[in-house]
Amino acid sequence: MPEPSKHNNATPRTGRGPGRGPRRARPASDSSEPIAEGPPGSELTEKVVFINRSAKVVKGGRRFSFSALVVAGDKHGKVGLGLGKAVEVSEAIRKGGEMAKQHMVHVAVKDSTIPHEIFARYGGAKVLLRPASPGTGIIAGKTIRAVVESAGIKDVLSKSLGSNNPSNVVKATMSGLLQLRLREEVYRQRGLEIKPPAPPVLPAVTPSAPAPVEMPVPAAEAPASPPPAAAAEPAPPTI
Repeated sequence: MPEPSKHNNATPRTGRGPGRGPRRARPASDSSEPIAEGPPGSELTEKVVFINRSAKVVKGGRRFSFSALVVAGDKHGKVGLGLGKAVEVSEAIRKGGEMAKQHMVHVAVKDSTIPHEIFARYGGAKVLLRPASPGTGIIAGKTIRAVVESAGIKDVLSKSLGSNNPSNVVKATMSGLLQLRLREEVYRQRGLEIKPPAPPVLPAVTPSAPAPVEMPVPAAEAPASPPPAAAAEPAPPTI
């Protein structure tokens, strides 16, 4: 009598070798929407800039870990950056948000834009920021937009001129925002006093004498025109 096969009751194989589970779906790395916050009264906002997945090959298979780059800010001139690492995506985002809130710094904001133009570098990333008139909006990519929106800047022009690595671009943007200085702050550091602008001086206008008004002369009183002079007779020729 033939022996029963040893593989009749075995679990179906997945084609990835022994000890390996099903492949995990990679999360989207371009989610820049605000994530859930703490208490409702908190004004801090968090935005996920980038999520990276790394794998470590061990004897039993591969172990995955995730890192999340998170930007937090109060939209009133304070912004922070954090990088969280964990085995799960949600835990990495939570760690990144806590780190970003602990490392928040103040940046100079004038009205709804930045005080002046700035060019910053970090590694291979180069970021150019320029002030814009009200109503322009944020002209930037998703990486720079997450930082300037969290800082409360509503009108700005930007350009990324170097590497597109999200980590370096975010750090270059933060470096540029930290270099901004308001006019009042520069005067205070130099020990100068800001004088209010003088009112504009209008040119003095001298009143001119009114022009004489000519009254029309009635026809009866109008002087009679002199009679035309008689034509002079030609002199006789001399012989």
